[in-house]
Amino acid sequence: MLELRTVTAGYARNAPVFRDVSLTVAPGEAVGLLGPSGCGKSTLARVAALLHQPDAGALHLDGTPVRHWRHRAPREQRTAFGVVFQQARLSADPRLRLADLIAEPLRATGRREGAADRVAELSATVGLTADLLTRRPHEVSDGQLQRACLARALVLRPRWLVCDEMTAMLDASTTAALVRVVEDYRAATGAGLLAVGHDRVLLDRWCDRTVEWASLVSAAER
Repeated sequence: MLELRTVTAGYARNAPVFRDVSLTVAPGEAVGLLGPSGCGKSTLARVAALLHQPDAGALHLDGTPVRHWRHRAPREQRTAFGVVFQQARLSADPRLRLADLIAEPLRATGRREGAADRVAELSATVGLTADLLTRRPHEVSDGQLQRACLARALVLRPRWLVCDEMTAMLDASTTAALVRVVEDYRAATGAGLLAVGHDRVLLDRWCDRTVEWASLVSAAER
């Protein structure tokens, strides 16, 4: 279980983005988080994925309290998450070829053996051809780069996926393809999913339940 309990977070302690927000995602469950741009849902997603330390509140992962975030988090917790961001070009190192981009988490965690096979497997899964793997981010389209970023998120076989506006900048066919990859992965592994977005139709079709940001904030205020 992924549990966020009365979390307050922001980027300046005297001006939090939100206060006392709680959310849970069960193993194997797909939860959509719906809200307008700038409301704070992406900050909550970053807290959930151990990428941003909250100012207050608690996060529990499989019943264990999370005490550290980012590089200070234990490897077992840190690598339990795969994250796909909205803007692939901001989350991808422009110096890396797509093959190296996908393999980056493997190398960072000392799992170089078998990396080439894993990259080839995931590239086929997300729809990247071999010639694209030799290119750098500026040499591919937004959709192709986001496919590589999804492959990177899956490369360590995470138990939890956080997709933060993953398809917001993509066309309908690429959106459908990437959602299908995520759902196939979840079906095969039982991974839980937190999908952040502002498209209610997509989230309602994709997820087991959709939570509105306004309801989380109003619940915190009661």
